[in-house]
Amino acid sequence: MPLYKTITVSSSIKLYIWKIEESEAQLSEGIRLTPHCQNRMDGMKSELHRRGFLSIRHLMAEAGYVDEDLYYDEAGKPHLKDGRHISITHSHEFTGIIISGTQEVGIDIEMQREKILRIANKFTPIEEYRTIANTDALIQKLTIVWGAKESIFKIYAKQGLSFLHHVDVKDFSFADNLTTAEVLYHGDSSSYDIHFLEFEGFTCVYALKT
Repeated sequence: MPLYKTITVSSSIKLYIWKIEESEAQLSEGIRLTPHCQNRMDGMKSELHRRGFLSIRHLMAEAGYVDEDLYYDEAGKPHLKDGRHISITHSHEFTGIIISGTQEVGIDIEMQREKILRIANKFTPIEEYRTIANTDALIQKLTIVWGAKESIFKIYAKQGLSFLHHVDVKDFSFADNLTTAEVLYHGDSSSYDIHFLEFEGFTCVYALKT
């Protein structure tokens, strides 16, 4: 089973990444889904989505949880019944979860693609990045910014939050592998530590609410 990477963020926060290489039948072995989650998976037309869904249950098992330990609120945000925080992500052949016993957390994995250049102005002030002449570096940077905002949204989980207008990711260098971000929405402000890593043309970003 290809558990791809495990990162101990702190004594109470751990991140797990899976690379999906098994068949759906292989991933189904040893996994017992709740009726709710079985219905969700049965409704997925994409085999890769179903395999991703099952691989996340294997990641949860690595952390000592089963599907029964997970539930979703009205906004679709996942929670663990023991009160610890969890966030989940799936992108192509990679899935990931982050679990925290203290801070609220969010995670996002994204494939680095040129498409992000076309949509950048919808989620960040693109003029901030005009000094980056190298296209590949620009794709890398924008993917990190998008992943940071996605991770924050998974924590914030309120409809109407605008990535462009309400979430500000502070500038950063690739070498630092971290930055900070702020949300200002309807007079409510919150701050986040952002961490990122790259592998096989993908970017993983995770946010910790401070």
